[in-house]
Amino acid sequence: MTATPLGLETLTTISENGDDTTVTANHVEVIETVISSLEQDDSAMVSHSDQGTLWKFKYGSVGVFVQLTGSSDADILTVWSSVLSLPAKNEPQLMRHLLEMNCSETFEACFGILGNKVVVLASRPLADISPGEISRLMTIVATIADDNDEALQAEYGA
Repeated sequence: MTATPLGLETLTTISENGDDTTVTANHVEVIETVISSLEQDDSAMVSHSDQGTLWKFKYGSVGVFVQLTGSSDADILTVWSSVLSLPAKNEPQLMRHLLEMNCSETFEACFGILGNKVVVLASRPLADISPGEISRLMTIVATIADDNDEALQAEYGA
């Protein structure tokens, strides 16, 4: 696989007879394919602006956001999902709980705070990113958020 201009990835596959086949995928196409495999209830929405592209879709009990700032190697793919509103009950215990989960349960993602929300977040520059990495980041954030939002709200929700 090699990176090509304008956010395209060239994937080379080898068939059973040994011939190489090249397929080109745009980052936007990959993101939209992953969203279509994860989203529920035809919930996907997209917004285009000068700052890039923003998608939102529902996965289980959470809303998941995917932001792509552009198509150059320096641009960023960010995926996040809110799991708890702040302020919360027993915030010191909540922060410890989130840090412990960051250490053992979140893979490439992490829990963080955006504004007044606890979120699951993953972010990565586009340089050398593969379709598999895009899919993994989106799946990890959606799954961790959906697996933890209700328990966090039950224990720490105000």
